[in-house]
Amino acid sequence: MTFSMLARDADTGQLGVAVATSDLAVGAHVPFAEPGVGVAITQHRTDPRLGPRMLELLHGGAGARDAVNTAASETPHRGWRQLAVLATSGDYAAYAGEGVAPAVAMLPGDGCLVVGNMLASGAVAPAIAAGFASATGELAGRLVAGLQAGLAAGGETRPLRSAALLVVGEHDFPLVDLRIDDHDQPVSALEALWHAYEPWEEDFVRRALDPEGANGTPNGAHPAPASTTT
Repeated sequence: MTFSMLARDADTGQLGVAVATSDLAVGAHVPFAEPGVGVAITQHRTDPRLGPRMLELLHGGAGARDAVNTAASETPHRGWRQLAVLATSGDYAAYAGEGVAPAVAMLPGDGCLVVGNMLASGAVAPAIAAGFASATGELAGRLVAGLQAGLAAGGETRPLRSAALLVVGEHDFPLVDLRIDDHDQPVSALEALWHAYEPWEEDFVRRALDPEGANGTPNGAHPAPASTTT
């Protein structure tokens, strides 16, 4: 009952995940990322311990296939799990146990990997990949475009309830971490939230790295002049 897209931008080095589901608070349980290493998802009967485990294995030098297979083999409930990783190198792998409900998707695209379960049809995953490929702009926006395309193609078999967007770049904290936790149209709400957040993205980075240089204004804007008293 979840569809996800893992993606990388070879030009910027950014890595990201966008995900939507018919359950609550998907951003707290499914997507994981480590800058310079990779992104991972753990879904279906979700075990949030498996995302960090796959990234730990990648960080230690394992390839994507070994990271996924090792994480799956370590859980006694592997039949219920759907896992995937995309490394910063572009290496990727996915796993679905025999208990994962159809329609199941594990579809690579240009710079992305689409993973889903309980999808409305086999057309959903290709639509997500195509929506991502045809979009322009930042990786975060293209990821959301992929979700929207998947929803337009039928989405999953139940009404969606939550969605999330996670993107990492060169710093050791997320560049984007947005969540819609309980909404009757979570993908559209996530898109609106991204459009609201995007102009402030650079200033949030400045606040962390150069607080004296942060001016509390959106990208491209100039700070208001300081008020004076006489």
